[in-house]
Amino acid sequence: MNIWNFTGNLGNAAEQRLTAGGDSVVSFSVAVKSGYGDKAQTTWVNCAMFGKRGEAVLKYLTKGQLVGISGEATLRKYTRKDGVEGVSLDVRVNDLTLLGGKADKPEQAVEHKSAQTTKGAFDDFESDDIPFN
Repeated sequence: MNIWNFTGNLGNAAEQRLTAGGDSVVSFSVAVKSGYGDKAQTTWVNCAMFGKRGEAVLKYLTKGQLVGISGEATLRKYTRKDGVEGVSLDVRVNDLTLLGGKADKPEQAVEHKSAQTTKGAFDDFESDDIPFN
Protein backbone atom coordinates (compact mmCIF):
# COMPACT_ATOMS: atom_id res chain seq x y z
CA MET A 1 0.00 0.00 0.00
CA ASN A 2 1.40 3.40 -1.00
CA ILE A 3 0.07 5.90 1.55
CA TRP A 4 2.15 8.73 2.98
CA ASN A 5 1.00 10.82 5.97
CA PHE A 6 2.63 14.16 6.75
CA THR A 7 2.10 17.65 8.10
CA GLY A 8 3.53 20.89 6.80
CA ASN A 9 2.86 24.46 5.72
CA LEU A 10 1.63 25.59 2.32
CA GLY A 11 4.29 27.43 0.31
CA ASN A 12 1.69 29.46 -1.61
CA ALA A 13 -2.07 29.66 -1.94
CA ALA A 14 -3.63 26.69 -3.71
CA GLU A 15 -4.49 26.99 -7.39
CA GLN A 16 -7.42 25.46 -9.24
CA ARG A 17 -7.42 24.30 -12.85
CA LEU A 18 -9.62 22.09 -15.01
CA THR A 19 -8.58 18.93 -16.81
CA ALA A 20 -9.34 18.45 -20.51
CA GLY A 21 -12.43 16.52 -19.37
CA GLY A 22 -13.63 19.44 -17.23
CA ASP A 23 -12.74 17.95 -13.84
CA SER A 24 -11.41 20.27 -11.13
CA VAL A 25 -7.86 19.85 -9.77
CA VAL A 26 -6.64 21.89 -6.80
CA SER A 27 -2.83 22.00 -6.58
CA PHE A 28 -0.57 23.25 -3.80
CA SER A 29 2.93 22.67 -2.41
CA VAL A 30 3.64 21.75 1.20
CA ALA A 31 6.92 22.29 3.07
CA VAL A 32 7.64 19.34 5.36
CA LYS A 33 10.36 20.01 7.92
CA SER A 34 12.48 17.31 9.53
CA GLY A 35 15.52 17.20 11.75
CA TYR A 36 16.78 20.07 13.87
CA GLY A 37 19.74 22.41 14.19
CA ASP A 38 22.42 21.86 11.53
CA LYS A 39 20.59 18.73 10.33
CA ALA A 40 17.26 20.48 9.70
CA GLN A 41 15.91 20.15 6.19
CA THR A 42 12.75 20.93 4.25
CA THR A 43 11.17 18.62 1.70
CA TRP A 44 8.73 20.18 -0.75
CA VAL A 45 5.75 18.03 -1.71
CA ASN A 46 3.50 18.82 -4.70
CA CYS A 47 -0.08 17.96 -3.80
CA ALA A 48 -3.19 17.57 -5.96
CA MET A 49 -6.81 17.17 -4.84
CA PHE A 50 -9.43 16.25 -7.40
CA GLY A 51 -13.14 17.04 -7.72
CA LYS A 52 -15.53 18.75 -5.35
CA ARG A 53 -13.46 17.97 -2.25
CA GLY A 54 -10.65 20.14 -3.59
CA GLU A 55 -13.07 22.90 -4.56
CA ALA A 56 -14.55 22.85 -1.02
CA VAL A 57 -11.22 23.54 0.69
CA LEU A 58 -9.68 25.84 -1.95
CA LYS A 59 -10.44 29.09 -0.10
CA TYR A 60 -8.85 27.74 3.11
CA LEU A 61 -5.57 26.71 1.47
CA THR A 62 -3.60 29.93 1.83
CA LYS A 63 0.14 30.52 2.11
CA GLY A 64 1.48 29.39 5.49
CA GLN A 65 -1.59 27.27 6.37
CA LEU A 66 -0.63 24.20 8.43
CA VAL A 67 -2.19 21.04 6.99
CA GLY A 68 -2.16 17.31 7.59
CA ILE A 69 -2.14 15.22 4.41
CA SER A 70 -2.66 11.56 3.64
CA GLY A 71 -2.31 10.35 0.09
CA GLU A 72 -0.60 8.31 -2.58
CA ALA A 73 3.00 9.37 -3.22
CA THR A 74 4.86 9.26 -6.55
CA LEU A 75 8.46 10.19 -7.37
CA ARG A 76 8.73 11.89 -10.76
CA LYS A 77 11.97 12.61 -12.61
CA TYR A 78 12.21 15.76 -14.71
CA THR A 79 14.75 17.88 -16.56
CA ARG A 80 14.91 21.62 -15.93
CA LYS A 81 15.34 24.17 -18.72
CA ASP A 82 19.05 24.40 -17.89
CA GLY A 83 19.45 20.63 -18.44
CA VAL A 84 19.78 19.69 -14.76
CA GLU A 85 17.79 16.60 -13.78
CA GLY A 86 15.64 16.65 -10.67
CA VAL A 87 13.15 14.57 -8.75
CA SER A 88 9.72 15.71 -7.61
CA LEU A 89 7.63 14.19 -4.81
CA ASP A 90 3.96 14.31 -5.86
CA VAL A 91 1.02 13.27 -3.68
CA ARG A 92 -2.55 12.62 -4.80
CA VAL A 93 -4.42 13.72 -1.68
CA ASN A 94 -6.93 11.32 -0.15
CA ASP A 95 -7.45 13.18 3.14
CA LEU A 96 -6.64 16.73 4.17
CA THR A 97 -6.93 18.23 7.66
CA LEU A 98 -6.70 21.97 8.29
CA LEU A 99 -4.53 22.29 11.40
CA GLY A 100 -4.51 26.05 11.84
CA GLY A 101 -1.53 28.26 11.31
CA LYS A 102 -0.97 31.48 9.45
CA ALA A 103 -3.90 33.25 7.82
CA ASP A 104 -3.03 35.92 5.25
CA LYS A 105 -6.18 37.94 5.89
CA PRO A 106 -7.90 38.61 9.24
CA GLU A 107 -11.26 37.35 7.92
CA GLN A 108 -9.63 33.97 7.23
CA ALA A 109 -8.48 33.52 10.81
CA VAL A 110 -10.41 30.81 12.64
CA GLU A 111 -11.40 31.34 16.27
CA HIS A 112 -10.58 28.20 18.21
CA LYS A 113 -12.93 27.15 21.01
CA SER A 114 -11.22 26.35 24.30
CA ALA A 115 -11.08 22.71 25.38
CA GLN A 116 -12.04 23.94 28.87
CA THR A 117 -15.60 24.95 27.90
CA THR A 118 -18.68 23.78 29.72
CA LYS A 119 -20.86 20.79 28.82
CA GLY A 120 -22.70 21.23 25.53
CA ALA A 121 -19.96 23.36 23.97
CA PHE A 122 -20.36 21.56 20.66
CA ASP A 123 -23.89 22.96 20.49
CA ASP A 124 -22.33 26.46 20.27
CA PHE A 125 -21.05 25.78 16.75
CA GLU A 126 -23.19 26.90 13.86
CA SER A 127 -23.27 24.75 10.71
CA ASP A 128 -21.57 27.66 8.87
CA ASP A 129 -18.53 27.29 11.18
CA ILE A 130 -17.79 23.84 9.74
CA PRO A 131 -16.42 23.95 6.18
CA PHE A 132 -17.24 20.32 5.34
CA ASN A 133 -20.96 19.61 5.82
